[in-house]
Amino acid sequence: MSAVKKTIQVGYDLRVFFTDHVFAAENLVLKQAMAGDKRGQVKKALLILDEALAQSQPDLAQQIEKYFAAHADTLKLVAAPLVIEGGERTKNSDFHVSEIHSQIDRHHIDRHSYIIAVGGGALLDMAGFAAATAHRGIRHIRIPTTTLSQADSGVGVKNGINAFGKKNFIGAFAPPFAVINDFQLLASLSPRDKRAGYVEAVKVALIRDKEFFETLERDATALRDFDPEAMRRLIRRCAELHLEHISTSGDPFEFGAARPLDFGHWSAHKLEQLSEYQIRHGEAVAVGIALDVIYSRMMGFMDAASAERALQLLETLGFELFASELLHVNSQNSLLLLDGLEEFREHLGGELTITLLKQIGKGFEIHDMNLPKVVEALYELKQRHNSGTGVSPVRIETHGRDARATKVA
Repeated sequence: MSAVKKTIQVGYDLRVFFTDHVFAAENLVLKQAMAGDKRGQVKKALLILDEALAQSQPDLAQQIEKYFAAHADTLKLVAAPLVIEGGERTKNSDFHVSEIHSQIDRHHIDRHSYIIAVGGGALLDMAGFAAATAHRGIRHIRIPTTTLSQADSGVGVKNGINAFGKKNFIGAFAPPFAVINDFQLLASLSPRDKRAGYVEAVKVALIRDKEFFETLERDATALRDFDPEAMRRLIRRCAELHLEHISTSGDPFEFGAARPLDFGHWSAHKLEQLSEYQIRHGEAVAVGIALDVIYSRMMGFMDAASAERALQLLETLGFELFASELLHVNSQNSLLLLDGLEEFREHLGGELTITLLKQIGKGFEIHDMNLPKVVEALYELKQRHNSGTGVSPVRIETHGRDARATKVA
């Protein structure tokens, strides 16, 4: 037997711009981002616009068309913005992916053209997957329009849709050509959606940056009241930390089993599904973080005072840390939430790897979870939610699996 082996290295420049009024004619950020390939010819673009955003800002589609008209010497919008529903519904089938593929074919969008997605994280995920799979990859520019997507999901390399009842089951790793964060696009968000992105900042601060966590504590009241400058600080620093992780972790496409930035997500993804996506991603992650903080304390990994600081910050920011879906059971009286561990393991590619906390600003990894302790943590969350009414934990079967000692990676 003989073999030939060569190492292939591919470099990416992942650029995140921060600006205001990105579609004002005098703002050149988008134009310059699209000119980044230095090919010289007029750049064609197909633009996907989040339906909720288009409805809340009815002049936005016209502003976009005017922007491209003002820069017609270098930019060409091949059609009026394609308005598509946002939110998790847009990811629950491949219908909208096929719709974008059809428009790519119709308007002859090639690998040196652009798909520009303007919307929340779910729309960016879906449109990014469409861009990654047409012509084996079309340049994709993300313009996130929610706090969550500007701080976290829009600044990344993952794209995908849901399938078989599982979140992001179908997808691709494809770094965007550029990400443009326009703070003004957050203006029409509801308080619920403005708040949602805060949780990803808490997440990355807890596992990576104690100083950022302390900044969030100081800014908590201002953030709760949606102070613009406090929100800007949160979004920029959170985006920076996510970008730093992607560029320096050594595993941006997740060939290994570790996913530190998914702290709190094993239960959050399952909670979203159990609620039929009535619970938003950020809200579910807040619950998931709270659960794993309590579990970290129960297992002796994290001191009680630090755990309480983490929980209090989430509550001060306005998050509820319990949902009744956490305690839904199947016909065998087994907690459905615990299926999230197996689904997470499968999504990781074989070995279960969960990020927990040793202290604020320092995460670490384990490969087993003590299921009775997870159940105990769930009931502590319920008691906390009930303001200490003394609800006693109830024993629930844990799928017949024996509790195992936690192994620390």
